[in-house]
Amino acid sequence: MKKTGLTLGKYAPFHRGHQYVIETALAEVDEMMVLIYDTNVTPIPLSVRANWIRTLYPQVTVIEAWDGPEGYSSERAFEILQEEYIIEMLNGRRITHFYSSEFYGDHVSKALGAVDRRLDESRQIVPISATMIRENPLQYREFIDDIVYKDLITKVVFVGAMSTGKSTLTEALAQKYQTTFVPEYGREYWTQHQVDRRISFEAFDEIAIGHWVREEIALLQANRYLFVDTNAITTYMYTKDYHGKAPQLLTQMAMENAQRYDLFFLCDVDIPYDDTWDRSGDQKRQVFQKQIIADLHERRIPYITLRGTLSERMDQVAVVLADFVKFDNHFGKRS
Repeated sequence: MKKTGLTLGKYAPFHRGHQYVIETALAEVDEMMVLIYDTNVTPIPLSVRANWIRTLYPQVTVIEAWDGPEGYSSERAFEILQEEYIIEMLNGRRITHFYSSEFYGDHVSKALGAVDRRLDESRQIVPISATMIRENPLQYREFIDDIVYKDLITKVVFVGAMSTGKSTLTEALAQKYQTTFVPEYGREYWTQHQVDRRISFEAFDEIAIGHWVREEIALLQANRYLFVDTNAITTYMYTKDYHGKAPQLLTQMAMENAQRYDLFFLCDVDIPYDDTWDRSGDQKRQVFQKQIIADLHERRIPYITLRGTLSERMDQVAVVLADFVKFDNHFGKRS
């Protein structure tokens, strides 16, 4: 007889305890299904949470439950409601083994006519809960897969022309929030490889890739926020300024940047220009700033403009972060 397993939950977020249940089941059954519920305990959408499971376990059938009963209860009326919903969502599929780490494993398995496979109900094998992770993701980092952890971090990018305070602000915010930051890789690359203040057309792809790699590394070590100094859009604009065109890879990466970051901050040109040897003057800064703003508008990327001293700008960012909830807020304004 074919063995078919089922487990269910909110997976808010998905963690090693959930993985332990699924991996145990995969070793015991021929087919595995996961029923994942919509919930208000997290702003992370059901579709995002479902895709974590699909990515990590492509052999598992994931069923999205958008209108399921909310919460838990040992009252029989609620148990019946839950059982009826599960059976409806299975749409005639026969379950032989029901996997869980919760008390409801008893009544759900009976309703399905399945073996009650309750695993690590005392949380001794994997001592973690989704509640603990929601309170402090970094503290329980070891229990979260990289794919999941990336979606728990708010990615904040700072754009603007040269000498608008991006580097100083990015590092200062990382210190304030005790998290990681990514400096502008393009400036480092240019310093190392420039010849007569120029770099090759192909080099801009290398810069974009190098910056992306550094972001990915820092993201996995971040504490709720990742602060990033410039992005592929800025690199794209520098390329057009240097060569009048941009490489295909860089162009594609710039197009994807609107979805890559949660918040865009534009550093204004209201601070004194730092006229170092590697820069082209304040007039160039003014023009390039206009071009960056025009590009943000063209890409329809919402942004918040930062003005004033370092301290004032940090306060402005703090106000935004205090109100911002990833996946929940469509926060941002052009100003």
